[in-house]
Amino acid sequence: MMRVSTGLGAFGVFAVVMSSSLPSLAADLGASPVPRAPVFTTDGASRFEIRGGVFAHDPWSPEQGSADLNLEALSPRLFTTGSSWDVLIPRAHVGGTINFNGKTSHGYAGLTWTYDVTQQIFVEASFGGAVHNGKTDRIVPVNHNALGCSPLFRESASIGYRFNQAWSVMASVEHLSNAGLCSNNRGLTNAGVRLGYSF
Repeated sequence: MMRVSTGLGAFGVFAVVMSSSLPSLAADLGASPVPRAPVFTTDGASRFEIRGGVFAHDPWSPEQGSADLNLEALSPRLFTTGSSWDVLIPRAHVGGTINFNGKTSHGYAGLTWTYDVTQQIFVEASFGGAVHNGKTDRIVPVNHNALGCSPLFRESASIGYRFNQAWSVMASVEHLSNAGLCSNNRGLTNAGVRLGYSF
């Protein structure tokens, strides 16, 4: 009986010593800390941003079957009020969508409204104008859209995810049309993925 009690006592002392030593031992061995979520010190629309990505070129139109390169630059919100109403204040944007197969390319500018659903997930809506090199005649080649005139109105929408304060990725769709103000109004709709860098 004495031998069992002595053994249990020694085991208890050993357990206490080891429990107090394990944290420092883990640190000495270079154990990785528990991963933490990214820390965001500002809202997503308070910085300058550049974006680039690839769009499918109007998959539902005569111009289908090719791809576009999209490049865009955005300002921070044009001003702030320091209140929750800042979500209504837009950012300025300028950009271009370049087709790789001789179909319609365009340059554009306008305003973008960014809303942070969470610190990492955001949605956007944009509105402005665009100039293009597409077909505006009454009769156009069968593999081109009848866009009617230039410039056109441009609207876009995005849903995105921020990896950290600098980098984000988003799915975007853009649409160009003349709202029925010209003889033809086939319009143009491109959709794809973009990568953003804020600074």
